[in-house]
Amino acid sequence: MKDLAIELNETLKGTCAYDLLGNKGKNMYFPKGIVAQSAEAGDKAKRYNATVGLATEKGDPFCLSDIYSAFVPGSLSKKEIFNYAPGGGDKELRALWKKAMVKKNPTLEGKLLSTPIVTGGLTHTISIIATLFMDRGDEVVCPDLYWDNYQLIFEDLAEGELKTFPSFKDGGFNVEGMKKALLETKGDTARLILNFPNNPTGYSPSKEEAKAIVEAVKEVAESGKKILVISDDAYFGLFYEEETEKESLFSFFCDAHENILAIKGDAATKEEMVWGFRIGFITYGGKALGKEEIDALEKKTLGAVRCTVSNCDRPGQSLLKRGMAGENYDKDKEYLFCTVGERYRVIRKTLEKYRDSKVLRPYPFNSGYFMAFDTMGRNAEELRLHLLEKYQVGAINIMGRTLRLAYCSVEKENLEDLVDIVFKAAEEIWN
Repeated sequence: MKDLAIELNETLKGTCAYDLLGNKGKNMYFPKGIVAQSAEAGDKAKRYNATVGLATEKGDPFCLSDIYSAFVPGSLSKKEIFNYAPGGGDKELRALWKKAMVKKNPTLEGKLLSTPIVTGGLTHTISIIATLFMDRGDEVVCPDLYWDNYQLIFEDLAEGELKTFPSFKDGGFNVEGMKKALLETKGDTARLILNFPNNPTGYSPSKEEAKAIVEAVKEVAESGKKILVISDDAYFGLFYEEETEKESLFSFFCDAHENILAIKGDAATKEEMVWGFRIGFITYGGKALGKEEIDALEKKTLGAVRCTVSNCDRPGQSLLKRGMAGENYDKDKEYLFCTVGERYRVIRKTLEKYRDSKVLRPYPFNSGYFMAFDTMGRNAEELRLHLLEKYQVGAINIMGRTLRLAYCSVEKENLEDLVDIVFKAAEEIWN
């Protein structure tokens, strides 16, 4: 083990964060190599800077003129497009994202958090978490209706195991099932990932459910288990009902108990409507963590970024900064929210016609981009293919028992027809 990793581990010892680190996480560190030395030189090498492998002329990077001319003249400098981004991301963007995070989640005000580190999208964030905090055989608790990439990351990549519980009970989130699954995890540590608004169901907990979720996890932590709570906030902000909790559960977990380490994974991808930019963020919080411990976790995370993508998309970060500070930012965000919210309400109203259906049952949904059907023991892949081949309608089969519709990508005036076709197709093959 390298001395830098040992030093970071010594800082974290005595906290739940250290106990939750896997072997790779304990071995991880941010090297004082090219990236670190180049960053130091950027501040002090005023005469000549011969550190970075980046060809320049009169201070600007060389570039293909046809690429540079594709940008609006004067919009971004060559450096904002072609330079490497710092390992942890553009410092101004990181500060801007943290400020926006606290504004969206006022419960975070005054709490000790890390500064968000830029990743190559939310998938990269979750992959980093698996790398740092999992060993072979470790279990990750999550609802049984989950984003299929979890299986690829936690099981196939990290060689762990998803320990699922039924997502819903009595029409709401299954808090009791979650707590039971946590208590039954092997050993004295546990890992939990919660994705709200949920993909594939489009469900977010109510304010009362959110409180119950936090209390249940705290009770498990009080039993002595060290718990990593990952908030996958990919679709954060798209909440359409008054009773829905509007803050990330990270806001409540980040100082809930000394045995809880909270991580918030979010991204500009959906929140800022830049799907192709691949800009995600990872933020840490924990009641047992002080500034030194948070700094140690940041350095380990920077090491994980360094050894996977090295650094993240520079033009995307530059453009995102412009967009978040732009005069149309609030207006554009509100337009998206209202438009997708209208589509949500059309879906809700249309489904009332099928409340007595014997072939499909919608799961609870109240937020995000999606809704999904329980196929009630029937093969969802059969329905997906029938929809595609006979009606030219695309939908997603989830684990063979759930059919997901992304109503966010269908115009409002076509949604009733879409739902009608889905039920018609299901009745054709199953009645």
